[in-house]
Amino acid sequence: MQRIILGIVTLASVVLAAVPSALAQGYPARPVRVITLTASGGSLDIVARTLAQSLTETMGQQFYVENKLGAGGNIGVAELGRSAPDGYTIGMITVSTHGINPSLYGSKLPFDALNDFEILAIAAELKNVVVINPKVPATNMQELVRYAKANPGKINFGSAGVGTSQHMAGELLKHRAKIDINHIAYKGAAQAAPDLVSGEIQMMISSIPDMLGSIQAGRLRAIGISTKNRSPVLPDAVPVAEQGFPDFDVKTWFGLAAPKGTPPEIVASLNRQINAALAKPDVKDRLGKMGLDTAEPLSPAQSRDFVKREIEQWATVIKAANIQPPQ
Repeated sequence: MQRIILGIVTLASVVLAAVPSALAQGYPARPVRVITLTASGGSLDIVARTLAQSLTETMGQQFYVENKLGAGGNIGVAELGRSAPDGYTIGMITVSTHGINPSLYGSKLPFDALNDFEILAIAAELKNVVVINPKVPATNMQELVRYAKANPGKINFGSAGVGTSQHMAGELLKHRAKIDINHIAYKGAAQAAPDLVSGEIQMMISSIPDMLGSIQAGRLRAIGISTKNRSPVLPDAVPVAEQGFPDFDVKTWFGLAAPKGTPPEIVASLNRQINAALAKPDVKDRLGKMGLDTAEPLSPAQSRDFVKREIEQWATVIKAANIQPPQ
């Protein structure tokens, strides 16, 4: 009898272990939902729709985008984390949801950025530029830091709001350079830019597309790129990392994730297909026209490590600056 019971248990274990593989072999057998976190037409939404179209073409089933807005992306990501881990709901993640928000919101965050998700891939990056009002007597980062140290509290830097990547980049610079500069939060970069041009604020670290026109017109001065790589549209702007801050590497990034427990075969398949889509010239061209660079292809494990490093970096900054979540 014991042999029979043992045999049944062993057979059941084999069958159960084979279920994910069987599901993966036929995947996808029906349409796949792709949750994105912003309204239609924004950078994140366009990345989601561009990848959904490519995955539809290569995987033989429709990948359709669903916009879930609110709370800096937290609402959409929370729904993603609650979804069935079967590969039929995946979603976008960002530097906010999986870099900044875990430390900014702490226990109030309705998900665990690492433990509730399988990180599928890092898809695209948006370089930021350090821009100053031309009245500030600086042409590079070292001159800006010297001026800030000689004039503590007199430089105001703007951002698109508390906890945004622009805010965090400014706080990181403040922390690394040990300078006394003041954060001014706006309701979006579009509201902050006119005040920067007029001199109401003196500095911003914002996306290149948001600032390029004013830089080219001479209304603003670009003195550094926030990533370690230069930008082809601002070839004379030297990375901050090459100007005395070797570890400074700040980017707005977009990635994709699935609910925790999604079969590894499906995770691996989606990772391959997403990376293949990002390598297509038409995808690179479409995203490039928006100022986005396709990310270096990473495996799921490497993507998870990337997210872990981002969380650790912003946790240090948020703690040092005692930043509180927006009310």
